[in-house]
Order: sequence, then structure tokens, then C-alpha cells
Amino acid sequence: MNLLKASWTNSISRGWGKFASKEFPSFCQNIINKSYVKLLGLDMSEFETPSSYKSLNKLFTREFKTPRKIDESEDTFISPADSFVTSQGKIKDDLALQIKGFCYSVEELLTDNFNTKKIKNGEYMNFYLSPKDYHRYHVPFDCQITKVVHVPGALYPVNNTYLNSMPELFVKNERVIVECKVDKKVFYMVLVGALNVGKMTISFEPSIQTNRDSKEIKAYEYKEKFVKKGYELGYFMMGSTVVLLWEKGLIELEDKLQSKLTFGSLIGWRK
Repeated sequence: MNLLKASWTNSISRGWGKFASKEFPSFCQNIINKSYVKLLGLDMSEFETPSSYKSLNKLFTREFKTPRKIDESEDTFISPADSFVTSQGKIKDDLALQIKGFCYSVEELLTDNFNTKKIKNGEYMNFYLSPKDYHRYHVPFDCQITKVVHVPGALYPVNNTYLNSMPELFVKNERVIVECKVDKKVFYMVLVGALNVGKMTISFEPSIQTNRDSKEIKAYEYKEKFVKKGYELGYFMMGSTVVLLWEKGLIELEDKLQSKLTFGSLIGWRK
């Protein structure tokens, strides 16, 4: 199978990003938006009408008309996004499944900017956001955000074709890693870029600019950043993947493997 070269994926994504962010005359933009909604079969019942978005990016990153109800029980973890669970389970020492047959190293995924020993033998869950999904991601539990790290990289697709063809795909791709503390335990949200994801954002850190020429890993630390379950952390432009990694003993996961989830639905309980 011929796979895209890393340099091409970034260039393609930047080009697509320029097109998607352009605001065409309203008549043309309306045709573009309605065609996209029809082609992918978007459910717009929770959002504004397609014609109200001034660019394709605005449509991709659409907000709810009214806030969605989430599971607010004190000890529950919720899905961070509308997504499909491609893999979940126990981290075996340092390894988690990308998809059946392929693993990735948690240490390599998180880089040496974090103490990965805490995650060994913990739990993980991979959430795939397709291009038709709501593209915003949210915090799954009340926590303190202590660090965010931006890791430049390739922008390979993260669909099943690539997951089944490229070992350690998540480690190769550009990503933003968010460290979250719950009392003395920790979990991580890893936002994985993908082809045509021209941008990943962190709502409280505008300094993070993804899909640029820079190869430098950048870390940002915080002392008093406390957020509530459901807090909007940012958004992808187009679909991608969120990986959640929990320290051992923090969560009891529900079996959601190969399930379609909505943001706010139950994925597990705090132990």
C-alpha cells in the first residue's frame, strides 16, 4: 500500500486549511456548506443552519446552539467528544493498542516532558473523530491542568486504513498533550493531529500554533488552572483522535470498544 510521505501531509493540510478558512461570497459559501453537509450526512439538529457559517472552517468547528446535557454525577468520567472508540483497555507496562495488531509506546507518545512511570499499567481509550463529527473536545472530569506540551510531527490520516498499516501512528503525528491531575493521581489528554487537521487549539493557550514549519517541542506550565467536567478545551479542524491515558487505580472503564459515543456520555467511574 502506498502511504503519503510526512512532508506531503503537512503541505496538503496547510493548503486545505487556507481553502477552508476562506470566506467566499455568501451565495458560493452557502453552496459549499450545504454540499459538505449533504456529502457527509451531518446531523445539524443541535447547530445553526449551514448557511449561517461564513467559512467551511466555521462549519467544521461549529458550537452547539444550546449546551448539551452531560453526565454530571460526581464520580463519572465522560466522553471528551463525539467519536468512535477504536481501542481501549489496560496499558501493558508501557504499551497501549493503536488498533488490533499494532501498539504504541506511551513513553514515546508523551515524550520525556512527563513522568510516564505513573501511567504504566494504567488504562487507555482512543476516540476517533470522523470529518462528520462535532469537532470540539472537552475535559472528561473535574481536574487541575498542570502542563500542556505541543509536539510537532507528521499529519498522517488516522482512519482505519492507516491505523492498520502504520505502526506507532500516534507517535509519528503532531500532537498536543494535556496533563490533568485529580488529587494525587494523573491522566492525560492527547490530541492527535491528522491529514487536513490544519489546526488544533487549546482555549486558554493561544501561543500553541500547530501545523507550522517549526520542529521545536514547546511546554507550558500552570499553577492554578482548575477546570470542571465538560469544560471546552479546544477544537480540531476536520476529524482526528483524542487519546485518554489514566494512572493505574484512577478509573474503572466501561466497555465502549467499537462504540459510537457522544460528548458527555459515560465512559467510566473514578475508583
